[in-house]
Amino acid sequence: MACILHIETSTQVCSVAVSEDSHVIFQLEDHSGPNHAERLGSMVDEALSFTDNHAIPFDAVAVSCGPGSYTGLRIGVSMAKGICYGRNLKLIAVPTLELMCVPVLLREMVEENALLCPMIDARRMEVYAGIYDRALKEVRPVGADVVDAETYKQWLDERPVYFFGNGAAKCMETINHPNAHLIEGIEPLAKWMQPLAERRLLNGQTEDVAYFEPFYLKDYVAKKPKKLI
Repeated sequence: MACILHIETSTQVCSVAVSEDSHVIFQLEDHSGPNHAERLGSMVDEALSFTDNHAIPFDAVAVSCGPGSYTGLRIGVSMAKGICYGRNLKLIAVPTLELMCVPVLLREMVEENALLCPMIDARRMEVYAGIYDRALKEVRPVGADVVDAETYKQWLDERPVYFFGNGAAKCMETINHPNAHLIEGIEPLAKWMQPLAERRLLNGQTEDVAYFEPFYLKDYVAKKPKKLI
């Protein structure tokens, strides 16, 4: 099996983990806010020191590739690519919304026919969301949804749908369907990346380190700062 460094920076949480032979052997999380530029470097240094001190060679670096925060994704992917360059490692991209499904499948009692809808808050009633079955097969492609009562109705009319992530709670009153269920406390964290990253590495699904870019979903639009005077 493989030893993989995992980096997750798509939301306000910054996290790093190391997995070896399908087990997470090191993890760090910072929930104090969007300070990835300050914290990620030292967290990665600790992870690298841990593996170097235990003489564990890395095989790859996995990074959460979006959608999510533009700045967070850029910081995480840049760090991952730098490590891959410096240590001649493979780069693995893990979709953020797929990653968020892992703790739900591991910890929650979800019906066999249920669908999973991870949501990342965008703004107002907009979320980045996708719909997956329990095998993590994509039932509906990832999109930027402006949520109203009809957005997920075709799936809710058929079976239970579980909504989770930092964009889910604000949508539940609007969705308002008996088959809609909210799971709270689900965040994309590096420690959940292990099964997805190992599967991609085993299947040869690695990225071009030179040309890989995060999945921003929407183009970044720079705005002029407001005048203070």
